[in-house]
Amino acid sequence: MTASDRAAQLVRIAAEAAGDKLADDILAYDVSEQLVITDAFVLCSAANDRQVRAIVDEVEKRLRDEAGAKPVRREGEREGRWVLLDYADVIVHIQHEEDRVFYALERLWKDCPLIALPDAVNAHMEQRARAVGSASE
Repeated sequence: MTASDRAAQLVRIAAEAAGDKLADDILAYDVSEQLVITDAFVLCSAANDRQVRAIVDEVEKRLRDEAGAKPVRREGEREGRWVLLDYADVIVHIQHEEDRVFYALERLWKDCPLIALPDAVNAHMEQRARAVGSASE
């Protein structure tokens, strides 16, 4: 079994929204074979608490406006370090960079297939990586 078309649509919208707010390391996993509670995870990170909140706001707005989706559950908003948005078909994890490294969710889900992200999201991440690389030289 693979992620539903609805889950794929929500993943695309969430990834694009996160990318528009300069999220880093955006990944999506098809976890439908491993979990019965959801089809996909979207993971992304941000440099600070303010950016985490900005990404959360944009993801919620875009999923509501473009897909009519509202989260059935939210966790971590008060702290702003790791916010989980549960849309039933998709769970979006927006983490502070330090928490992303510490909890390493990618390690837990590495055996699940990656979901291809839109070209615009991949181009954005490549551009940010080049900018960071040239700044450190």
